[in-house]
Amino acid sequence: MISLVDKEYISGKFGANLLPLKNANIFITGATGFFGKWMLESLLYFNRELDLNTKIYALSRDPEKFMAKFPLYKKECIIWLIGDIKSFEFPEEKFDYIIHAATDSDAKLNSESPLIMLDTINEGTRRVLEFAKNQSGLKALLFTSSGAVYGQPPEKVRFMKESDSFYVDLNNPGSAYAEGKRLAELYCSIYAKHYNVPVIIARCFAFVGPHLPLEKHYAIGNFINDGLNGRNIAISGDGKPLRSYMYAADLVVWLLTLLLKGKIGEAYNVGSDIPISIAELALKIAELFPGISVNILNQNRATDRNQNYVPDVSKFKNKFELNQNIGLEIAIQRTIEYYKNNKEG
Repeated sequence: MISLVDKEYISGKFGANLLPLKNANIFITGATGFFGKWMLESLLYFNRELDLNTKIYALSRDPEKFMAKFPLYKKECIIWLIGDIKSFEFPEEKFDYIIHAATDSDAKLNSESPLIMLDTINEGTRRVLEFAKNQSGLKALLFTSSGAVYGQPPEKVRFMKESDSFYVDLNNPGSAYAEGKRLAELYCSIYAKHYNVPVIIARCFAFVGPHLPLEKHYAIGNFINDGLNGRNIAISGDGKPLRSYMYAADLVVWLLTLLLKGKIGEAYNVGSDIPISIAELALKIAELFPGISVNILNQNRATDRNQNYVPDVSKFKNKFELNQNIGLEIAIQRTIEYYKNNKEG
């Protein structure tokens, strides 16, 4: 469960601006993932505190298994739908909003099963868009894309903006995730133009917070996991590439802002624009665990993502007058505290 402090923070950023969600039906894919859990818990809080009477229809392959592990999400206002993102049956209800957040960004899956990765992204997105095409009263479909769509920026590029496009090796199966997201965005653009589907694209970068998987390829999660288990932090490369991290509570604020206020057909970067090197990040986390050291191995591999990965978010900030308000130190501390008291896996 995310903290009351975080829920109150998210709610406080909207106030009466959440009224469009009153009595609304929302369809969510990826509801059992990192983004989905934060979105579900936030909407549950809004329903309880603001009496919104929002109905949330959440798609999952095995909701019973998920709720056995996370009983918090067994609520009357959440209607669980059983199905695969690539082939789910269209529910008969009419929806006001759709949040399509179903994609596993796991590097291991991308490396070992690129066809599954590619098909999940593109067949799943096409299925959601076909469903949305017949929703006459749909106000917005928010698609959570990725900063990976920009490709590999030159070393001199520190911030990626929405108009950028860099090299992607189409002959490398490891490009399945990045190219899949690119094609998924193209599907969104086609459906927006030809079928008037009100698509808004969130190009999401890197995040931290409770529910973040600690054993996947996310560097910040791996470092926190090392600290919690008393292990020294090992960096395979030189630690110089830049990353940035937005706390999940700010992520929810930004995503809901796009859902309710984003311009149809537009893409917006979502993430922190405060860069930190991988080495600096590791040292920052190690300081929170007495006795933990950082070892930089300088063993770069061809498959490593060595380029900088930081968004230019001026478009979002200028349009919505919103900033990232929760700093990295607090974000890391809250994540550590959560995992000291909760086990996920």
